[in-house]
Amino acid sequence: MRLLIAEDDPKLLKSLTHIFERNKFSVDGVTTGEEALLHGQSVEYDGLVLDIMMPGMDGIQVLKTLRREGVTTPALFLTARSEVSQRVEGLDAGADDYLPKPFSTAELLARVRAMLRRKDNYLPDLLTLGPVTLDRATYQLSVGDQVQTLSGKEFQILEMMMQAPGRILPTERFLTHVWGWDTNVDSSVVWVHISNLRKKIAALQAPLEIRFVRNAGYVLECRV
Repeated sequence: MRLLIAEDDPKLLKSLTHIFERNKFSVDGVTTGEEALLHGQSVEYDGLVLDIMMPGMDGIQVLKTLRREGVTTPALFLTARSEVSQRVEGLDAGADDYLPKPFSTAELLARVRAMLRRKDNYLPDLLTLGPVTLDRATYQLSVGDQVQTLSGKEFQILEMMMQAPGRILPTERFLTHVWGWDTNVDSSVVWVHISNLRKKIAALQAPLEIRFVRNAGYVLECRV
């Protein structure tokens, strides 16, 4: 799952990024509302975590603009203020939730996970394709009682493909969704992670095949 975090305090932004990455999220972090707007307009995120009080364009202005442009990505506001009026303004701007500062790591993660579960395209904790199950809570791929644990990047790649079995996903989509739109990572890195996924799928004797389509991308197929 890919998040955009907008927080003008560099130390807090670094801390938030570490928290989410440690919990298997991919994160793009920005410190201004203008950067948040640009990222929100150009990248497909699973969720937005926006500080309200940012210099220049604040979080509410960012979200109002994105909503006017048809961006429906779930959003959570972080706020240092406790006034009911500001909370109401944020929710009216299109936010799904808000969290006052200071907050606990456990509550932040719980609220973001709950927000993502409320997406229009609801994803259960267990994704299944034929006899194969991907556990989004433990990052484990299983067939019956056979289990393989995936790395963070492997999990995110396979999660994308299990949400769209039979569809060709371009390599560029993996790069932007897993590594970020401004990444310098070469496309060969995607191949390396998919190669590792193929080995783990083979170890499970799972009836799945990740097939490369020349000049197009990768497609996940189930052989049952």
